[in-house]
Amino acid sequence: MPAVERAAAPTAARPPSAREFEEIQRLAYRTFGLALKTGKEEMVAARLRRLVNGGGFGTFHEYYRHVVEDSTGLALAALIDALATNHTSFLREPDHFDFLRQCVVPEWRGRASVEIWCAAGATGEEVWTLACLLREALPSMSLRIQASDISNKALGIAQTAEYTAERCQSLPAGWLSRYFVAVPAPVAGYRVAPGIRALAKFRRVNLVEPFHWPRPFPAIFCRNVMIYFDRKTREQLIAQLANCLEPGGYLFVGHAESASGMAQGLEYVRPAIYRKPGGRAAP
Repeated sequence: MPAVERAAAPTAARPPSAREFEEIQRLAYRTFGLALKTGKEEMVAARLRRLVNGGGFGTFHEYYRHVVEDSTGLALAALIDALATNHTSFLREPDHFDFLRQCVVPEWRGRASVEIWCAAGATGEEVWTLACLLREALPSMSLRIQASDISNKALGIAQTAEYTAERCQSLPAGWLSRYFVAVPAPVAGYRVAPGIRALAKFRRVNLVEPFHWPRPFPAIFCRNVMIYFDRKTREQLIAQLANCLEPGGYLFVGHAESASGMAQGLEYVRPAIYRKPGGRAAP
């Protein structure tokens, strides 16, 4: 009996050379502002290896050429999903939420509606933290959270809104009972309740490209994304965010992202919180 021929397994690509790393480095910076510093070669190789080997590319340069020549943009979107860091958690940096509840929400009580923007929503924990907080603080008001991220993968997780019990440990017990429903295995955790999920609308936004919203926001959360940008990109982004704030509106950035010296047209309020002049200032 003749031997059965088996398809040869694709050869794993060798680690990227210095030139190949520079190609990926420039592409990431040009397309979504990610500043990959020297020393990140192993991290880049680890995150892209599945795409390189799975696509049958013999080298990282072949993969790079595929990404830049793909007119559909799907290959670039997959690269962004692989390189983007989506670490987040419920109630992360809680003093921001305390300030929002205690100082900003009272300014909004005379409004008919409130719409805010969560600009780097990642896998959704920050979005749903804001939704629960605002629904609890403003139970009868019309609320809307515009949530965005550059990663399609992260947006998919955020919209599914299912999280393991371990990820939900930091949530107040009252929130879990009112705003979440238990989900059995394999998730074995919680899903955001329909009434809270209805408050958020998701879209993909690349923060290093021009963006536009039909109305300015009274608050924008853009936290823990600018740490991956260089100063020039941060300055450009902060200017765009400031343009999207209404007078008196607040910009919340990550505590590792001081905007001092870059927040032109914004007033410093307290660490990682800035305000656009005008309107009524919070105490």
